Amino acid sequence: MKIVSWNVNSLNVRLPHLQQWLAGFAPDIVALQETKLEDNRFPDTALAEAGYRSVFAGQKTYNGVAILSRDSAEDVQVGIPGFEDEQKRVIAATVGGLRIVNLYVVNGQDVGTEKYAYKLRWLDAVHAWLQQELQRYPDMIVLGDFNIAPEARDTHDPAVWNDDHILTSTAERDALRRLFALGLHDGYRLHNQDEGQFSWWDYRQAGFRRNLGLRIDLNLVSDALRARCVASGIDREPRTWDRPSDHAPAWVALSGD
Repeated sequence: MKIVSWNVNSLNVRLPHLQQWLAGFAPDIVALQETKLEDNRFPDTALAEAGYRSVFAGQKTYNGVAILSRDSAEDVQVGIPGFEDEQKRVIAATVGGLRIVNLYVVNGQDVGTEKYAYKLRWLDAVHAWLQQELQRYPDMIVLGDFNIAPEARDTHDPAVWNDDHILTSTAERDALRRLFALGLHDGYRLHNQDEGQFSWWDYRQAGFRRNLGLRIDLNLVSDALRARCVASGIDREPRTWDRPSDHAPAWVALSGD
């Protein structure tokens, strides 16, 4: 079973890419971020024709999350319970016995700004929620655009992306480590230890061609699923296509045991 996270950076623009990629990669479950579509414009019919059912929560121009799956999704949750937030950044559902939690984590703008403080509050709320959710759903994958590079080797230049920089600051990485401490494991690092492997590259300064990237798209696998996580990777091919998203799909594969 292949489970994927992909920030498509506008589903309206990237729908043909998504359709092409679904046909070639054939994932079982896909979590999308930054769909940037109101719900009445979500292309669920086109995706159904591709063999996928959709649950989604969107808004105009910004944010937006969705889960696509070959099997139907149940127990759908939109947003973080008890955390008031108009931004559509969270959707969770159960698919084939797996709890899928799709997060589009706040960017945070710059360290010390109000948006940075909001990011840390948001991550605290996610931690409290997932701590309870893991009791209810031990077979869980928490995936999405985390807007945090876990370690120095997940950045193209650790001297630039340092403890004081947005996406790599001490407080952000501490918040991510608190999620790991709940019993969640970075699926990519279960099978890949190399540095210089990224999932996001800036459109500017020939970022992709020069591999000036960050690994910020993650699949966190629960303790109960760790032994079933048999492979993982990042599919760079869609980033080479015309008018691509700035993110590439990040995936894990689970055995059927």
